[in-house]
Amino acid sequence: MPEKGRRAYVTLCANADFLPGARCLARSLARTASPWPLVCIVPAELEAVARIELGKERLEILPIQPLALSPQFVARHANGAIESVTPMARGSKPVFHSRLLNFLKLRAWEFIEFEKIVFLDADTVVIRNIDCLFEYPGFSAAPNLYESLVDFHRINSGVMVLEPCRQTFSKMLSKLDAPGAYWPRTDQTFLESFFKRNDMPPLGLPYYFNTLQYLWFNLPDLWHWPTVHVVHYQFEKPWDESTFEVSEKSRIRRRLLAPLVDLWHAADTESSLKSSLMRDSRTYLKDFRSELCALRAMDTSPSPLRPRIAPPSVGRRLNFRSLAAQ
Repeated sequence: MPEKGRRAYVTLCANADFLPGARCLARSLARTASPWPLVCIVPAELEAVARIELGKERLEILPIQPLALSPQFVARHANGAIESVTPMARGSKPVFHSRLLNFLKLRAWEFIEFEKIVFLDADTVVIRNIDCLFEYPGFSAAPNLYESLVDFHRINSGVMVLEPCRQTFSKMLSKLDAPGAYWPRTDQTFLESFFKRNDMPPLGLPYYFNTLQYLWFNLPDLWHWPTVHVVHYQFEKPWDESTFEVSEKSRIRRRLLAPLVDLWHAADTESSLKSSLMRDSRTYLKDFRSELCALRAMDTSPSPLRPRIAPPSVGRRLNFRSLAAQ
């Protein structure tokens, strides 16, 4: 049994390219004076590098082993396989983001030495104290709100509250790699399915505990700094400018997101976050009306090079031969 009341923040550094994100997360969390530790889980082969890069930060490094997944599951959830079936149309992930590694988050359910965990992606920054999240029931997550209000029907696993349990973890693995199972948004689709009740997704956290970067320009009326607790750099990464150079859309987003990129760098390097960094989104975006119009026009125009293929039903067998023929 875990020690009653023992809690922890947990993040995943899936590869070396996410080390700057984990470093900034640790520094931002430390500013909030939380009494709870931050545990950074890393693949075992990354442990030595992580200890060198993150050794001075306020966190504990915990190496983990890969999940025991079938070769068929691995093939279905490789970046290229998912992109060919359900291409990402609304954002740009960096090439170093491996969708398959997202499932390593499930290891957090094994940490039974903790009564409750708040999981934070390594590309999040904590703006103000979030210890209140430990009072939410496990499992709880915020909506994947970044483009429109219809996004409320899906979870985003960048911030979630969970209660470790080995039995739960065992059940997860059984369902995760069931024959033919396909999870188009990887761990997020899986967690929605695993924890849903009465066909409702397991939402429980307000969106401002996981404020997604595109909300800044897509729904600026909802970006209210006094309530924002966590900023999540879900797509392009502020510590790597090359992630904004993959397309004209990402270059436009770089100009729109400049205040949030500046915020990340301040969180990574400065002793405190100045209020002047919290710029009003609506005021800032007034000078970028043409860029916003151009971006929305690109988003609504179908790509002539990559027609969208209807995704298979979650948990159903995926026939790659039939998909290849489409």
